[in-house]
Amino acid sequence: MVSFETINKGFNNTFQPNKLSIGVVVPIENYANSTVPTMQHHLERVKLIETLGFKALWVRDVPFHVPSFGDAGQTYDPFTYLGFLAGQTSKIALGISSIALPLHHPVHTFKSVATIDQLSGGRLILGVASGDRHDEYPAMNVNYEQRGELFRDAFDYMRTVQEEFPVLEDNHFGKITGHIDVLPKATTHKIRC
Repeated sequence: MVSFETINKGFNNTFQPNKLSIGVVVPIENYANSTVPTMQHHLERVKLIETLGFKALWVRDVPFHVPSFGDAGQTYDPFTYLGFLAGQTSKIALGISSIALPLHHPVHTFKSVATIDQLSGGRLILGVASGDRHDEYPAMNVNYEQRGELFRDAFDYMRTVQEEFPVLEDNHFGKITGHIDVLPKATTHKIRC
């Protein structure tokens, strides 16, 4: 029998052994004639999918609209948007399908996701990635060729700051010597990324 680690309310309700769960990726609209969704009626649609019993709502991290790459995602900042949706829903898991870690400082990412996790009662699920839209990297003064190394450093940083008064040496994003802490922490023992 397959088993999953117990992480938080959102993860545990979405991922259960021998059960299929279905989630929805925002935007919940047809925008076949444009690369940018209107986001009209998005809140009503989110509330509807929760009422219908879908297990998770997923948003994407798309910092820049790159028309040659395809659609612009839901256009909203994923952290702000999920924070808003946390206050408008009560049981659906709130997922970020993937944050492009090299394009964000990991302390801000961790603080944002831990805040959403706290405000939603433990419903946040975090997916992480190195990013794949080449044009976003020079726009943020980040070397595209270093994205793998930056991803690993950001991932290690986020895992480390989940501890109380963490210590982190030799990391691209900074050094933490154990005399400062990042708050809030996750509702359970960790944000699993």
